[in-house]
Amino acid sequence: MFDIRKMQETALFERIKAAAGEELAAAIVYEGGAGSMDDAAWVCETMKRMEAAFDTQTLKRLRMGCQCGYGMDEKKALVRELTRSANNMEEFAGSEKAHNAGLFTEDGALYLSFPFCPCPMLANVKRLDTKTWCYCTMGYSKELFEDVWGCEVEVDLLKSIKAGDDMCLMRITPLSPVW
Repeated sequence: MFDIRKMQETALFERIKAAAGEELAAAIVYEGGAGSMDDAAWVCETMKRMEAAFDTQTLKRLRMGCQCGYGMDEKKALVRELTRSANNMEEFAGSEKAHNAGLFTEDGALYLSFPFCPCPMLANVKRLDTKTWCYCTMGYSKELFEDVWGCEVEVDLLKSIKAGDDMCLMRITPLSPVW
């Protein structure tokens, strides 16, 4: 069975442990009765502890490494199909199928948007104070596009519904030519 909470606890613990040691990892991930908290409370409390311990760049790096891979095979198949049928970024993101998946280009840049929060861990979270939790979606998108395109990709999280924006929005920038 797919236990997203356990997966996130383990991934977060291992990332923090590698960066700052087991003691801090345990304090951030498991402190304060974490086992008895529902997912929403655990996410909010854990992110507060992380934000107190790390700077923004470190938070991004740690959370990007916690992406769960949920539905990744289907997403990779779609990106492969769109890539094969295109000769450039505009063609890649220009089809109805691409638009339905939230892909579009603007001024030559590729964007991925969602009109809803796709994270199963945030289903019962009404609002986050920051985008820290959402950095894992950057890691998800980075892995998705790098694997399919075979080049390094930079991902910027521009908007997050759970942080109060009207959508989730990322800019996806390949650092080498795709076509």
